[in-house]
Parts: sequence; structure tokens; C-alpha cells
Amino acid sequence: MKVQMSHIIAPGPAMFGTESSLSMFLNTLTPKFYVALTGTSSLISGLILIFEWWYFRKYGTSFIEQVSVSHLRPLLGGVDSSSPSNSNTSNGDADSNRQSVSECKVWRNPLNLFRGAEYNRYTWVTGREPLTYYDMNLSAQDHQTFFTCDSDHLRPADAIMQKAWRERNPQARISAAHEALELEDCATAYILLAEEEATTIMEAERLFKQALKAGEGCYRRSQQLQHHGTQYEAQHRRDTNVLVYIKRRLAMCSRKLGRTREAVKMMRDLMKEFPLLSMFNIHENLLESLLELQNYADVQAVLAKYDDISLPKSATICYTAALLKARAVSDKFSPEAASRRGLSTAEMNAVEAIHRAVEFNPHVPKYLLEMKSLILPPEHILKRGDSEAIAYAFFHLQHWKRVEGALNLLHCTWEGTFRMIPYPLEKGHLFYPYPICTETADRELLPSKRHSKTHTVREVFHEVSVYPKKELPFFILFTAGLCSFTAMLALLTHQFPELMGVFAKAFLSTLFAPLNFIMEKVESILPSSLWHQLTRI
Repeated sequence: MKVQMSHIIAPGPAMFGTESSLSMFLNTLTPKFYVALTGTSSLISGLILIFEWWYFRKYGTSFIEQVSVSHLRPLLGGVDSSSPSNSNTSNGDADSNRQSVSECKVWRNPLNLFRGAEYNRYTWVTGREPLTYYDMNLSAQDHQTFFTCDSDHLRPADAIMQKAWRERNPQARISAAHEALELEDCATAYILLAEEEATTIMEAERLFKQALKAGEGCYRRSQQLQHHGTQYEAQHRRDTNVLVYIKRRLAMCSRKLGRTREAVKMMRDLMKEFPLLSMFNIHENLLESLLELQNYADVQAVLAKYDDISLPKSATICYTAALLKARAVSDKFSPEAASRRGLSTAEMNAVEAIHRAVEFNPHVPKYLLEMKSLILPPEHILKRGDSEAIAYAFFHLQHWKRVEGALNLLHCTWEGTFRMIPYPLEKGHLFYPYPICTETADRELLPSKRHSKTHTVREVFHEVSVYPKKELPFFILFTAGLCSFTAMLALLTHQFPELMGVFAKAFLSTLFAPLNFIMEKVESILPSSLWHQLTRI
């Protein structure tokens, strides 16, 4: 009987020896240890918080969440996307990705300003650079695509201009254009001088007229030879691009100089002569000029042709359609009366058109309602992005102000769009889900910082509009709370060491109480011989 009792009692001291050792260890800890522990924890969590905040501001996501999703989730048994059961989902994701890529394509701004006569004048007056290097680099690529071809080496002036379009220094480009003109009348040389050297619109128009004369001669010659081989075909394609560009810019000069009817005629003739060159989006220039003339019937006719489901949309198309429908009801619209009697059919159509436009580009209303200040539009825009909103509002705000009550109707109804699409990045209503790439591209296209030529200080120039507003990731909030809590513990431990020591011991005892309870239950349930063997191990 004594032997059996010894087997039952033996595990007790072994188990409680560990517990007494832990209690002795806690009693030997000094308040300085707790201060050092909490202070170190606060420092580490603070460093993690700073890194997480920096990563979120730069990349728009949490580093910890990204690592856990990309690396830890597959290790913990994430679903393999290559499995046959998920083939349909994978195909759907691929289609969404392709759509997202197409929507994140950067487009040439149809209403882009003249670099010498407008952008540079702004720089001379304000000391600010309205264009980013990324935007100007895209323009250089466009010029090389539209104004050069493989046969340029056959004509000395074109060979010089081929090098000129690749120059980064504006003065070097201008000098090269003058050098090309010394050899012969070169249309692309006149284009470069009109865009970059001319300081007024009238001077730019004069140079474009000279470019038109030279460009038409080259176009007629290449048109006769285009079927003699691929080299002549490429040359004709280049001469066509040059001619269309010149005529379009001449129409824009007429519009800026107040000859709007003449500009409308030039644009209509250009669209009839080259109907397949829709990539230039000349109809957007035509819409803006027709709105200036208040020729709303012709505006509606243009919209009927280009506001088609098979054609890529733009803020100009969507918001002009909304303006025309708002014009029919805005002069008598009253939110109080509408709330009492409900919306009429015409008012409902106008509100739906506004919601459609806002869903396509949610950044525009703040500029039209002057809740956000405008800057000069960039030379390239991202559809559905802040850059497109700036370009649209810069030219069309005056047209909305001209229609009585249109801005009031927009002010009362535009925010209702977001109730229809609570998760715009996941699912759209009338359009595809809002692309997640707009913020990154807009930050490259828009001058978010002021680069002053006379000051080294960089100050905020334009705050890029972000949609939807990003919520702070969980790990940033968690690390911020952890850092604050441990810093407070370190301060309290330093000020009240004895009290905090008692508190720490009580907290640890409470923390280990469930473990002690479980150990006691296990001891009472397991056979004594098995428990003895486990304690020996």
C-alpha cells in the first residue's frame, strides 16, 4: 500500500517544482526589468508602425498583409489556382485583369495645351513646372511614333528630326528643327517650333500653317507611291499622321483665338476626310467647340454616334450626356419640391445620367463644384482617373456654369452614386469595377510636388484625388495600439515601480491560472503510472 501511495504522490513535487521555480523567477525580477521590457516592446512596435505606414503610403497596402497572403497562405494550405475545379474562376480573373489593363492605359489628352505658348508661359509666371517628366517622356514617345518612320534616313531633314524628337533638352530640339528647315521645308520641324518655341497662339498658328503647306505636299507624293512597297506605305502612314495632327492643332488654334465656328468646320472636315483615325479622339474637340456655341442639337448628334457600348468611354462623353439631360430640368429643379412630390421622368433620366457619369469618373464632380482647385491639365490622361477629371473640368466647367441649375442638380445628386456601388473595386453597376491602378498612374502624370527653379523647398502643388478612400490596414492600427500601450506601461512602471510590479505578478498569475487548472485536471484523470513516466521524460 505504501508503494502504491508513493507512485501516486511522486508526480506532485515534480510538477509543482516547475511552478515554484516560475514563482521564484517572477519574485526576483526588479522594476527595472519591467521598464526595459515594456520600453523595448514599445520601440520595436513603433519601428514596425513607421515601416508599415511608409509602405502603405508608397504602395497602398500593408507589408505584413501582403507577405502573409503571398507567402504564408500557400504554406498553410491555400487553394491552388491551377486546379481544374477553379479553371472557370481563373478565366474570369484573367478577363478582369485584361479589362483592368486596358482601362489603365494612358491616353493622349485630346485637348492638350501648347507647350510653348501655354505651359511654358505658366512656368515663367509662377515658377512651377506643370508637366511631369513621365508625361513629357510619353509625349516624346508619341512624337517618335507619329512623326518618324524607317525611311527617314532617305531625306536629310527627316533624319535630323528623327534625332530631334529623341532629345531631352528643349533647346537642342529647337536648334535641330531650325537646322532641318535650313535644308528644306520640313513639316515636322514646323510642328516642333509651333509646339515648343512659339510663345503665343497666333505665332503657333502661323507656324502650323507653314507646316500644313509642307505636309500636304509630302502627303500627296507619298499617297501616289504607297502601293510600291512596305517602305512607301510606312512613309504614307507617317505623312497621314503628320497632316491630321497639323489640321487638328490649327482647329484648336482657331478655337483658342475665338473663331469657334471656323474650328467646328475644320474638325468636321477632318473627321470626314480621315474617318478611321478615331485614336486621335477629334470628336471630343468637336463636342467642346459645339458646347461653346451652345449648339446642343449638334452635340446630341455627336453623342448619338460616339456614346456607343462598343466604343471606349470617356469623361467627356459621359458628363456631356449628363449635362444635356440636366439642361432639360435643371432650371426648375428644387430638392425640397422633388422630395415632396418625387422625381419626374425627365428628372429621373437626368439623375441616372449623372450617376452614370460619376460611376465612370468619380473625381470630376469636386472640380466642377469647385470643391477642389484646378491645375493645368497634363498632356496625357488616364481614363477614369484624376488626370482625366482635371482635363475635363478645365475645359468644360464654363459649359456647366452656362446651363442654369446644372451644377445645383449635380451637387444634390452626385453622391448618391456611391450608395449603388458600395464596393467599387469588386463590382461595378453600369461599367466594369473601378480599376485599382489609377492612383499610381495619376501620381506619375500629375505634379504632386512643386519644383521651384529659385527655391530648393518642395511644397504641395496638387493633391491627387484617390477613389475609393483607402482605409488604414489592420496591422497599422494594431501596431499603433501596441506601441501606445507598451509605451504607457513603460512610463507607469518607471513612475510607480512597486505598484506595477505587484500588478505584473498578479497579471502573470492570472494568465497562468487556466494552465494550472488544466494540469490539475490532467493529473486527476491520467493513470498515475503514465503521469510518472511523462514527468520522467
